[in-house]
Amino acid sequence: MITITLVGTGNVAKHLFDAFLALNNVTVIQVVGRNKKALTHFEKHAPTTTDFKKINPSDVLIIAISDDSINTVSQLFTNYRGLVCHTSGSVPLNDLKSNRKGVFYPLQTFTVGKKIDFKTVPICIEAKNKEDEKLLERLAKTLSKKVYHITSEQRKPLHLAAVFVNNFTNHLYHIGENICTEHKIPFDLLKALIMETAHKIQTLSPKESQTGPAKRNDTRTIEEHLNQIQDKDQYEIYGLLTQSIQKIYGKKL
Repeated sequence: MITITLVGTGNVAKHLFDAFLALNNVTVIQVVGRNKKALTHFEKHAPTTTDFKKINPSDVLIIAISDDSINTVSQLFTNYRGLVCHTSGSVPLNDLKSNRKGVFYPLQTFTVGKKIDFKTVPICIEAKNKEDEKLLERLAKTLSKKVYHITSEQRKPLHLAAVFVNNFTNHLYHIGENICTEHKIPFDLLKALIMETAHKIQTLSPKESQTGPAKRNDTRTIEEHLNQIQDKDQYEIYGLLTQSIQKIYGKKL
């Protein structure tokens, strides 16, 4: 049995907590957070507290909070006997101030109300020593079939890549939805296209699956699109992405 103390009440903390609840060999013995109201999500199934001085000992203490707060909050656990780890994709291992330190990074986007199947989520782990790394590997394998040993140096560009393929892509969905709404077109018309694009890269590289006017160097269509765009930011984004695609495929406007 692996015992867990969970620090944090946000999206990642909630999803991890719910996933741990379904396991027989992992127990969350306490959830710690500053926001008493936010703790109501957890208090039916585990003891909770807002007092960081009243934290129970456990095998692993997971800090699931905003990146900017990890260094400061970890200073409260300098003498914690268990393994202290964070869930961030961008914060280095050594930002933690405890003697036993690690990283437990589930590489996924977490949204309130959207359930995640952790069996398919890659979990990237790192620890200061081999024994703690084995403990994190055991914990990760209780949740996921995809566990990777990733160093802080590797995790930094991995998180950057994740921002491109997830956060920026989702922002482009938002722009597309705004264009549809403006012209009274159902955004649902684009969902089959979005799904096909995601499915293609399961068997093809992104470079192989690229299509569209920029790759074809269809200057007439590109110019027509640019003429339609009234929003300055959208105009710049369209132009920049078009140029980036054309550089890869050896074509220019």
